[in-house]
Amino acid sequence: MNPARIEAMRKAMVDSQLRTNGVNVAWILEAMGSTPREAFVPAEYAATAYNDRSVPLGEGRYLSPPLATALMLKEAAVEPEDKVLLVGDAGGYVAALLAQRTKNLRVSGTATGSLEGAPYTLIIIDGAIGHLPDALVQQLADGGRIVTGVCDGPVSRLAIGYRWGEHVSLRPFMDCEIAPLPAFAKPQEFAF
Repeated sequence: MNPARIEAMRKAMVDSQLRTNGVNVAWILEAMGSTPREAFVPAEYAATAYNDRSVPLGEGRYLSPPLATALMLKEAAVEPEDKVLLVGDAGGYVAALLAQRTKNLRVSGTATGSLEGAPYTLIIIDGAIGHLPDALVQQLADGGRIVTGVCDGPVSRLAIGYRWGEHVSLRPFMDCEIAPLPAFAKPQEFAF
């Protein structure tokens, strides 16, 4: 694709998707405005990488819409000194954005997280979950925060939670498209 066209699409994403929806955090705008989102999707989706919708990556994985990513990062209030666990793709877009903000970043591609480096002050799950595994709760520092998408029937919402003692209660903060993560599907309940 034409580099000038890609640059224009990236600028339009920042100006018309992020800023108009209240994302005005300087580091997020800088990171998303300079990181080539098209480099993280299959070539056939490069032209649509900046549209506000999930992009299929293959093998049941998706790149979340730009607005969902920006809102999660904003709500997470990532600070340079945070000890962050990203549950997502180590070579993915969100990892590239977070690496520009914190040096204390660990990435796990599984729902079990990473004991190495725990406890974390912040856990970001890059997708929507049906349930929050206890393994991740145990890796979050007391008072630490977790940001994720949650599946509520056909609706997906972005949510934040804090760990107090042994519990994390997720509070939705916005309805927003975000791809579900099959590894976090709600366990089947017994029914007659």
